[in-house]
Amino acid sequence: RQQKWKSSVSTQAKMPPCDFVPEKYESYPYERVQKIREQNLAPSLRTYYKEPLLLHQGHMQWLFDHEGRRYLDFFAGIVTVSVGHCHPKVTMATQKQLARLWHTTNIYMYPAIHEYAEKLTSLFPDPLKVVYLTNSGSEANDLAMFMARLHTRNFDIICLRGGYHGGSPYTLGLTSLTPYKHGVANGFGCTTTMLPDVFRGPWGGSHCRDSPVQTVRKCNCTEGACHAKDQYIEQFKDTLNTSVPKTVAGFIAEPMQGVNGAVQYPRNFLKEAYQLIRERGGLCISDEVQTGFGRTGSHFWGFQTHGVVPDIVTLAKGIGNGFPMGAVVTTKEIASSLAQNLHFNTFGGNPLACVVGAAVLDAIEEDGLQKNSEDVGTYMLLELAKLRDKFEIVGDVRGKGLMIGVEMVTDKDSRRPLPAEEINQIWEDCKDMGVLIGRGGLYSQTFRIKPPMCITKRDVDFAVEVFHTALKRHVERAA
Repeated sequence: RQQKWKSSVSTQAKMPPCDFVPEKYESYPYERVQKIREQNLAPSLRTYYKEPLLLHQGHMQWLFDHEGRRYLDFFAGIVTVSVGHCHPKVTMATQKQLARLWHTTNIYMYPAIHEYAEKLTSLFPDPLKVVYLTNSGSEANDLAMFMARLHTRNFDIICLRGGYHGGSPYTLGLTSLTPYKHGVANGFGCTTTMLPDVFRGPWGGSHCRDSPVQTVRKCNCTEGACHAKDQYIEQFKDTLNTSVPKTVAGFIAEPMQGVNGAVQYPRNFLKEAYQLIRERGGLCISDEVQTGFGRTGSHFWGFQTHGVVPDIVTLAKGIGNGFPMGAVVTTKEIASSLAQNLHFNTFGGNPLACVVGAAVLDAIEEDGLQKNSEDVGTYMLLELAKLRDKFEIVGDVRGKGLMIGVEMVTDKDSRRPLPAEEINQIWEDCKDMGVLIGRGGLYSQTFRIKPPMCITKRDVDFAVEVFHTALKRHVERAA
């Protein structure tokens, strides 16, 4: 039985049907859950929405709350549910392994880690054929920094402003977003450089990025030339010439920034940046925690969209469809730097995680999810671009595949971020109409749309219509 919406918002959009029936919710009442949260859970664990959702069950792209209400999940547990909530194939493989063997740790051999290592590394170009398994993305990036420093015998690592690479004390030096910074010393040896953001940054034009939708900024660059890219590379060189020693340990970047709201760089920026780093003895690290596993549509890994081969790649989130796991993939030579002494991870690559990881890779292939990301993602980007053309407050629509950002502004000329209270209202309205989306950006001004890769065009039509309704309501409120 589907409960009626307790929504103050009416929309013409009709939620696509779903024949899955959730179990009856039988846990604590909502008020008790809230009380426990206040008393027993660390307050740093924040919730979304004025009335936080109490979620009870998930099925593919759908989530159900404690009252049986259904939501279209367009944020996928922060870009983590790659193949769909409780995907039957992944669930079945996990259940079988649960009854067989949970844990031995790496001091013994067991089939799952070898089967998975072969399967995962077969998806990477040479020489990226060696994997070290971890439990999270922060852990993977931590280890990547450590490996780069050990291997090069240099210390300094360069990162882009606006990047998110984890919240552990070591990776906080790479994470360049103020809300994640704490007032204690961290990040020794990490240097930020200007973000080549072609919408919000000082330079950008109408052909810069690898996306079906370009910025509203104009430029007169000829085919193959990009003024913005050249300017941002000059800034990168400036950082190398002033802020770090002559030799560096490495450079880390997401192929497309995730937490910062699907920020894309000009074409060929990464290619030239990689070259500059390698000239200074450094390694290039691609953080694929959000962009990996076919999410960008055209390629399986985000770095492939830039025509580069990194020295180290870090993975997490979508790797396990919600199961806690991560990985560092690198060359045999770089991985050997870690073997001079002990480096041990109790849970990394445990039998359960490896079975989940392998089942996720099978599901991506069998369900055609990379192709679906490209087709449905491109369709959604073009539909959202129509809303950008219609509403002054929709400043930018960008992304690739099912990694999408919609940046909200007071007006397109100033590109000033839309105030938080106005964004909150649009966001709450979308939730009330049954669509869950994320937030990101330096000022929390960008809606992040990164759904499970199994969504359909019908889901997109519903979500875009809901977003359209929320924008119209905003205009009415403002008037």
